[in-house]
Amino acid sequence: MNHQADKKFILLTCCLALLTVVTVIISTGMGFMSIDSLDIFRVIGAKLFASPDLVKEIDASISYVIMDVRLPRILTAALVGAGLAISGVIYQGILLNPLADPYTLGISSGAAFGASLALLANLSLLGQFSTPLFAFIGAIATLIVVMRLSTFNGQISAQTLILSGVIVGAILSAGISFLKYLADEQVAIIIFWLMGSFASATWNGVALVAITLGFGLSITFYYARDLNIMSLGRRSSDSLGVETAKIRKILLLSASFVTAICVAVTGIIGFIGLIVPHLMRYLVGPDNRKLLPASAFAGAILLLLADTLTRAVLPVEVPIGVLTALIGGPFFCIIFRQKQKGRSYE
Repeated sequence: MNHQADKKFILLTCCLALLTVVTVIISTGMGFMSIDSLDIFRVIGAKLFASPDLVKEIDASISYVIMDVRLPRILTAALVGAGLAISGVIYQGILLNPLADPYTLGISSGAAFGASLALLANLSLLGQFSTPLFAFIGAIATLIVVMRLSTFNGQISAQTLILSGVIVGAILSAGISFLKYLADEQVAIIIFWLMGSFASATWNGVALVAITLGFGLSITFYYARDLNIMSLGRRSSDSLGVETAKIRKILLLSASFVTAICVAVTGIIGFIGLIVPHLMRYLVGPDNRKLLPASAFAGAILLLLADTLTRAVLPVEVPIGVLTALIGGPFFCIIFRQKQKGRSYE
């Protein structure tokens, strides 16, 4: 990485980080009750520094709306967007397929099936962690099946990878439909959850996603250089001292874990992991050491903007998974068409 490119990357990352903070503040002020930015800073400052004097002139309902209604939802949206984006970077980087992301590989459907099973059975063995645990099990099981279906002579076939994901995803969708049929009176909860929503976001959910995202980013940053080398092919990476098989498993498990927790908290939200890495790759290049942080911030901004649109702008709240699918579907078609024309993967 040359010095000039590093300076541009640092500037871009700082701009994305600042834009993320600005988007959070603006989004917090938008809604049925419009809230001034200064009041938002006062309420947050009062909570952070335990200084009630900052909010003595502010109506108690404003503090409640900011801290208990909007901020948990907004922060969850930002964290989930970042998590899905870095998962997309990992899947695309390992599998060398520009169409790979948690949604197209069926990983999201696997996590949704596991989480739906936990919701239907009303499992509470581990309290609030039961649904994320079953989501993770479902995601890993799906990943194993998809990888097995697309592996020939010990090598992963990029051509059949997405097809395998679509097949397994279709089977899981049928399984989820059967679970909805069995759910009877609880079917509305499962349907709303499957379409993706931040409406029931809580601070516990924020903490869970934040910890998971921190873990996922730590693992992926640690292996980012190895991931760059792996893009040269297995023979080249092995000759350069990279334990390709081991690192691939670690990164796939990490990305699937992040995806599973995001799905368990918010339901299925598609195409964020597909769109964001492509947009950021045009700006920062294919180096994963740059692509990962840039994609994390961009994913947070994109999903937060989409949630703000459906929550505070549109007359009726559209499930966030439906909105991202409407945006991401045409984008997927464009990428697929480019791939069919034989354009190289950067």
